[in-house]
Amino acid sequence: MSKDVLSLEDLARESGVTAESLAEWTKVKLLKPAGFTDRKAPLFAAGGLDRVAHIKRLADLGYGTEEILKIVKKVGLPRDGRGRKKSPDKDRFLTVGNLAERSGVSPWTIKHWEDKGIIEPDMRTEGGFRLYPEAYVFLCQLIRDLQLFGYTLEEIKAVSDEVRTFIAIEADPDAFPEAEVEKRLAAMHAAIQALFDKMKLLEEGIERWQDLLKKKKKDILALQAKNRKRAKAAKEPSDG
Repeated sequence: MSKDVLSLEDLARESGVTAESLAEWTKVKLLKPAGFTDRKAPLFAAGGLDRVAHIKRLADLGYGTEEILKIVKKVGLPRDGRGRKKSPDKDRFLTVGNLAERSGVSPWTIKHWEDKGIIEPDMRTEGGFRLYPEAYVFLCQLIRDLQLFGYTLEEIKAVSDEVRTFIAIEADPDAFPEAEVEKRLAAMHAAIQALFDKMKLLEEGIERWQDLLKKKKKDILALQAKNRKRAKAAKEPSDG
């Protein structure tokens, strides 16, 4: 799932344009980020370097930002070469710290899951930051729940693989052959049914334990009351 994505600083280094100029072009929407981190830092698709180079050429010819905007409105600029179908500024990427905070687990736990191959970053910046889509908040919560249900790491990895495949197919079905999509979706459907069956057993077990614990709680309260009554009687002076 790895994709090439650049932070503002990465884009400046790759394009030879100052970060200040890139920030200005982004502000006036000459450049459109491919997404944002949870802290609102812009991220750019590597294919956008062609667009930056085109704007830079116009700037080097002496055109100001406002003039470049007018040129863009009239003749446009090259696309970023990625052919993204959805609106790029609707993407949002999370750093490992953001993901940990949003999903209620520790960064160390996410790193451990990565080491086991249960999850993997969706993107990496050239600066080394690991980035994840927002859908991974649900995935991490699911993994945590499966651990509570007693699933092994191998079983959790199998479920996680299916979830990540579904996310990829849902985002871009045309990236997979039709036969492969059908095969994978059928396997996911079977896996979901197996989870439903296991959850039913868990629900039945939880219901039994709830009934048992309610009864035992009453028994404990009754024994406490009896014991306190006995202790109170022992402290009272006897007649005679």
